[in-house]
Amino acid sequence: MSPHRVIPITRCEQTYHTRMTQEQLQNPYETLGIPMRYTIERDQVERAYRARLTAAHPDAGGAAGEADPATLNKARQALLDDEQRAVILLTLLDGPGASDCKDLPDGFLMDMMMQRQEIEEAIESGGEQEREDWERWGIEQRRSYRDRVEAMFAALGDDPKAEDLRAIRVELNAWRYIERLIEQLDPEYDPSRADFS
Repeated sequence: MSPHRVIPITRCEQTYHTRMTQEQLQNPYETLGIPMRYTIERDQVERAYRARLTAAHPDAGGAAGEADPATLNKARQALLDDEQRAVILLTLLDGPGASDCKDLPDGFLMDMMMQRQEIEEAIESGGEQEREDWERWGIEQRRSYRDRVEAMFAALGDDPKAEDLRAIRVELNAWRYIERLIEQLDPEYDPSRADFS
């Protein structure tokens, strides 16, 4: 995996453990019986979900140790969401959490400041069509970050190195920034109700 240069906004902590709740630490891969990797097919998740749901049903002789439907549904939802799946997998691999490492790719912040200025000017002068064009741009950026993160996970091997896990976190931080930008391009966006903590 090629090393990524980053601008340290705050220095990554030496420990890579996240501060997640017990519920968040539950392994959705294990819950659904799916191999722990980033690249999984939607159909694979749905089949595993339905099989576990059927096995847990009392009419099918579901055992007391089987996961309840709410737990199965949470695992399904988590694995179907590309970004959430990446965050969970990074956590399960003992990678840094967002609060442990807030770095961004080299030049990302400056590029985004310039993009935001362009977006604001274009929307002011062009209206709805400009907003839709920029939203499409944001979706393309999301796809690009998703593809990079997928390739980085695929290159990890059996014994991931801390610097490779940190590099994935840096890409995820940029991806989260793009997600926020897409949210803000939504015409229904209300900054007074947004929760970006």
